[in-house]
Amino acid sequence: MPLLELFKPWLQNELRHQFICLKGVRGYSISGRVLVTVWLLFAFVFLKPRIAGVESWRLPQHFFPQIDFSRPRIDDPIRALVQLFWLMFIRPHSARRSVKKTVGTARHFAKYYQKLLAVLLGWFRLVLEWGNRHTESHVDGTVSANLKKRSASSLWERLSWRDGLLIAAVLVLSLLCITVPFSLEAQAAFVCALLFMAWILQRMPGRFSSMLLIVLSLLVSTRYIWWRSTNTLNWDSPVGLTFGIVLLAAEIYAWVVLVLGYFQNIWPLKRTPQALPEDVNTWPTIDLFIPTYNEELDVVKATVFASLGLDWPQDKLNIHILDDGKRDSFRDFAAQVGVNYIRRPVNNHAKAGNINYALTKTNAEYVAIFDCDHIPTRAFFQMTMGWLIKDPNLALVQTPHHFYSPDPFERNLATFRKIPNEGNLFYGLIQDGNDLWGGTFFCGSCAILRRKPLEEVGGIAVETVTEDAHTSLRMHRKGYGSAYLSAPISAGLATETLSAHIGQRIRWARGMAQILRLDNPLTGPGLRWQQRLCYFNAMLHFLSGVPRLIFLTAPLAFLLLHTYIIYAPALVLLMYVIPHMVHTASVNSMLQGKYRYSFWGEVYESVLAWYVARPTTVALFAPHKGTFNVTAKGGTIERDYYDWVISKPYIALVVLNVAGVIWGIVRIISGPSEEISAVVVNLMWTFYNMLILGAAAAVGSEAKQVRTAPRVDVGIPASLILPTGHRIQATVRDFSFGGLRFEVADSSLLRNSTELDVVLRRGNEEFTFPLHVVYAKDGVLGTRLPKLSVRQTIDYVQCTFAKADTWVDWKESYSEDVPSISMGQVVSSAVQGYNRLLRNSPKPIPQIYAAVIWMVEGLATFRPRNVALAVRN
Repeated sequence: MPLLELFKPWLQNELRHQFICLKGVRGYSISGRVLVTVWLLFAFVFLKPRIAGVESWRLPQHFFPQIDFSRPRIDDPIRALVQLFWLMFIRPHSARRSVKKTVGTARHFAKYYQKLLAVLLGWFRLVLEWGNRHTESHVDGTVSANLKKRSASSLWERLSWRDGLLIAAVLVLSLLCITVPFSLEAQAAFVCALLFMAWILQRMPGRFSSMLLIVLSLLVSTRYIWWRSTNTLNWDSPVGLTFGIVLLAAEIYAWVVLVLGYFQNIWPLKRTPQALPEDVNTWPTIDLFIPTYNEELDVVKATVFASLGLDWPQDKLNIHILDDGKRDSFRDFAAQVGVNYIRRPVNNHAKAGNINYALTKTNAEYVAIFDCDHIPTRAFFQMTMGWLIKDPNLALVQTPHHFYSPDPFERNLATFRKIPNEGNLFYGLIQDGNDLWGGTFFCGSCAILRRKPLEEVGGIAVETVTEDAHTSLRMHRKGYGSAYLSAPISAGLATETLSAHIGQRIRWARGMAQILRLDNPLTGPGLRWQQRLCYFNAMLHFLSGVPRLIFLTAPLAFLLLHTYIIYAPALVLLMYVIPHMVHTASVNSMLQGKYRYSFWGEVYESVLAWYVARPTTVALFAPHKGTFNVTAKGGTIERDYYDWVISKPYIALVVLNVAGVIWGIVRIISGPSEEISAVVVNLMWTFYNMLILGAAAAVGSEAKQVRTAPRVDVGIPASLILPTGHRIQATVRDFSFGGLRFEVADSSLLRNSTELDVVLRRGNEEFTFPLHVVYAKDGVLGTRLPKLSVRQTIDYVQCTFAKADTWVDWKESYSEDVPSISMGQVVSSAVQGYNRLLRNSPKPIPQIYAAVIWMVEGLATFRPRNVALAVRN
């Protein structure tokens, strides 16, 4: 009896475990039930309660995690044997001890290394602190004292003769570093020294360290271009020489864009709003133009409703719908809401002609232009007009184009608000950089222009299809200034499909090439040299189609045609190209930060390369060809599908690169041994190109989009009024033109309510709107808006889309760029792209692919696994 009492707690505990396990076998197969029941009885009778730190009845699942004991398979014994062999013979404990010993030795060495590094970092920090103080006082003082178009020019005027001598000495030393030939050992030492300096500078705060990183990057990249131009052309082979010159031209193009990009973005101005005069009577009059052609009325209504609530004296603001579609429904809507309606007799020159005709029918001192899908927030004029009133020479204030719906990249790759979209770099950084040099240009919408300089240049330019940039170029030639406010005080719809997105970019690329030919910023009067470079870089960017195609196919010349286009040993090539790539990537990551993640720029360019290459080339030779095309907005995608038509170029490039990989492997196996290193280098290049092309192919798979009104994620406080009269607090988690979704503390109070009211705030005012309840569950309430009156719709837009602070956190939604994470994202998108490509291919490719995946997944189940054991010390 005492012995039974002694074992009683253990028996109760074990029986409880067995009961829980037996209770869970109800969903098992018959064989699984038998197997588990036999094991539980065996463990209970013969085994200890715990073995190697694991409860005995859990041992099979712990030691054999690749076996599903609930549904045993006929080949499970093989998995068990493989796992047993792995645990007993392949995974010795000595290996873990060896690893621990190695790690301990490395840590011991790192202590001395850190002490040495701390001394070096301290010395560099002293130098950089001096440089930062000098630079901040030299530039920031100038900018704060004279934040106008000549803020950057005054910097150059303040340089002393000592500064000039120092710059000259640096240039001479840089020229020597660029042009002097090194042996392989000397080049390796030079590369290591610069990489070490860059590694230290990346850990130093301040502008001065950033500028030094740019100098190092330019030094390495220019030395690479010099070496490529003087030492790597294959003069012994006409074919190799031709391909080599073509590749070198593409690399020189990329180098020029890199240098101009560093110049543009070295010191973004980050202009802040200027206060308006206190006397409202002195505020000027504004004509607000909303041009439209073939858009739906619902798209235009939102912009009009938001414009009606703009915080500006109503007697000084005139809203005009410029209808090139000649639709009576738009005319009736304008009369209903009390805005002006302008319909011109002819439709020449598209949007530019539409605005120019409206200029002849209006007379306000300023003109604000919004595309019909761009919704201004209430504070738009409060934020922008101060600069125009303060500086009479200012002709333009441009603000960002912020989009509250995902573009095709974001939707098809599921990266919305996770990875910065294609336009974030331009509106987040480049326009701010242009502002320092007085080179901010008009982007067609979300901007205010002074009428006088606009009329002096003949209105909106009609000679090219990018009428906006061309117009600002003409105003700059007249000596007028421009400004950029990097504040998202308006929001619009992004393009829905990849084909529409590409069509829009084709128009931009063609237009920039036309301006380069017809009104080249590098020539002609009126521009400062800084402005010339800013415009030239913007136009050069859209010529990237041909160089990108060259980079995507260049290694195939060696792999498939056996032609040396870079005539140099593989190791020497790596000693030049890798530092160039590393320095460029790290500096761009530092400068672009939250606006463009590493490697994604190449994905964007690859998607567009084929489509912009032809129109830009044609425009350079025949600049008057090409017509303005309107970008469709506000559509839906009824089902998922793969756009084979738009993806043909990517598929062709993928096939070529796959052929290059296959032939390269064949050459490694059976080719001359002295060529193996060159083949490996070209294969690495090809694999990288295939990653980029895979991500590009993934964008061609159009994701379903049935919502006509995209939802906007927010966190706005609100109050809900129940039919009983009770009022509860809630948070708006997202809204659209169709309804709102709330988060509430207890949704059970709302389950029996089919209708309620929501109270939203705008400033110090409260507005109430009726809602229909769609669902209420787990603290989440989904509602739908009924048909509202015109006044209610205006108020609703003002409390949501046009609320002054709705879009202020758009920059903060993205973290800083981490190149390794960005590469992982590109790899994931590439895998996704090839998966979509094969699953949507013509038969029998999807069936073959599915069979291969099934076999691979089946073989993966035989892979042995490591298990954790609790071992006593």
